[in-house]
Amino acid sequence: MTGKPLVMITGASAGIGKATAQAFSKAGHPLLLLARRVELLRDLDLPDAVCVAVDVRDRTAVEAAIAEGEAAHGPVDCQVNNAGIAPLAKLEDQDPAEWREVIDINCVGVLNGMHAVMPAMKARRRGTIVNISSIAGRKSYPYHDVYCGTKFFVHAISEGARRNMAPYDVRVIVVSPGLTETDIPGTMLNEEARAFWLSGKEKVGGGIAAEDVANTILFAYQMPQNVLLQELTITPTRQDY
Repeated sequence: MTGKPLVMITGASAGIGKATAQAFSKAGHPLLLLARRVELLRDLDLPDAVCVAVDVRDRTAVEAAIAEGEAAHGPVDCQVNNAGIAPLAKLEDQDPAEWREVIDINCVGVLNGMHAVMPAMKARRRGTIVNISSIAGRKSYPYHDVYCGTKFFVHAISEGARRNMAPYDVRVIVVSPGLTETDIPGTMLNEEARAFWLSGKEKVGGGIAAEDVANTILFAYQMPQNVLLQELTITPTRQDY
C-alpha cells in the first residue's frame, strides 16, 4: 500500500479519463481504473493500478470493483465519475435505444459511482467526488438534446449531494469541459451532428487537451480538504459560447 490515498476513475481507458489516470499516477496516487475495455487500462501500464472491466450501469459490478481496489490500497479518497458517451442528434431523429444508453451511462452511471462511496466518505468525514459534466450541462446546443439533458442532470444531482455532504467535510466538485480533444467525434453516427461539432471545434481553433482538463481535476483535489472548488468550467480561450 502506498502513502497516498486511492483515486478511482471511471471511463479511464481514453480521453479525459485516461489523462486523469496519468496525472494522478504521476502525483503518486494508487489507482482504481474502471472501463468496459480493460485491456486499454492495462496498456497504460501505471504503477499501483487496479484495472477492472466494468460497465458503470451495473451497480453491483461498480461496488465489486471498489471492494477490490480498496482491498489493495485502502479507501477511495477521490472518485472521478468520468464515464460518458455523446452520440449527438436531434431528439426526434435519434433512436430511442441510443438516447436510453446515453441516459443510463451519463446519469445512472454517475449515481452508481456516487452511491457506492458516499456512505463511507461520510463516516470518515473525508473524501472528494468529481463529476465530469460539460459546458452542455449549463447551455443548450443544437443536436445536443438528450446529451444536454444528461449533463444538466449531473449538475443537479451534484448540487444536492454537495449540500448533503458538506456538513461531513466531503467535497463534491463538477468539472465542465468545453470542446476537448477526445475520440467523441468517432462515436457520432449522425452526420449532421458530427459536422456541427467539428465546425464548432474549427471556429475555436481546436479543442483543449485532455491533459489540461486532467490537471484541473488534480489541482481541485489537491486543495486543502476545507477548500471546495464547487464548479469549474474549462474551455478553449476562443470558445465564447
